[in-house]
Order: sequence, then structure tokens, then C-alpha cells
Amino acid sequence: MKKIAITLFFVLASLGIQAQELTWHTDVRKATKISQDTKKPMFLFFTGSDWCGWCIRLQKEVFKTPEFVKWAKDNVVLVELDFPRRTPQAPEIQQQNAELQQFFQVQGFPTVWFVNASQTGQKVNFDKLGSSGYVAGGPAVWIEGANKIIMKKS
Repeated sequence: MKKIAITLFFVLASLGIQAQELTWHTDVRKATKISQDTKKPMFLFFTGSDWCGWCIRLQKEVFKTPEFVKWAKDNVVLVELDFPRRTPQAPEIQQQNAELQQFFQVQGFPTVWFVNASQTGQKVNFDKLGSSGYVAGGPAVWIEGANKIIMKKS
């Protein structure tokens, strides 16, 4: 009986962890299509995943919390635009991320841009809603600020 209870605990715990996982897209064109289909704005997360302390802190304090997971699933299409120093990355992703960094004039990490996107042919057009970065106070404070941005033009 004890083994069954322990096994059941681990199965339920793993289901809870899986339920909290989010889909972070890396291909902006695919994310744009999803954004258009779902009528949700895109959440562009410019990060240095393997070297940026504030990026790692934002992930830990906000993006990996149950409150954020629920909010993100309901409100946005997540896109990670990573600039790693030690982790290999496909050349086409590097080029895409560099072009978007220049377009959005991102000069520091972490930066989050909220945008509505549309695609005509091969060109993706962005309607900038606003941006954010690391905000102290945990998920409730961060989400409150994000809501103010995405509600402006939704």
C-alpha cells in the first residue's frame, strides 16, 4: 500500500509539473500565425538565457510561477528570442533574433515586447503595444503591468 501511495504521489506531481509547462516559440513566423489564429498578442522575450542574471531572475520569479503560466496561456503567444553565449544556436535563429533586436532597438536584457503581428507574403509586420523588463514584486506586479500594456490596444 505504501508503494502505491508513493507511486501515486510521483505521478500526480509529474502531471502538475507538466500542466505548468508553457510553449515558448523560437520561430517568429510560426508564432505570428498562431497569434493571428488565436487573436492573442505576441510576447517577445529578448534574453541571454545562459549568462544574463536579470533574465534568469525574471524567469525564476515570474515566468516559472503558476500565476504567470495561467496568465500566459490565456493572454499571449510566447516567443523566446535568445542571445546565448555558450549554447549553440541555429544560424537562421541567430539571424532572426539579431534582426528583431535591431528592429525593436533592444539594448538591454531582459526586454519583453508585446506586439500584434500580421504577415503578408514573407514579411511580418509588427504593431508595437509596449515593452517591459524585470520588475520587482513577483508575478502579480509583473502581470499587472503586462495587462496595462496589452489592454491598451486589444
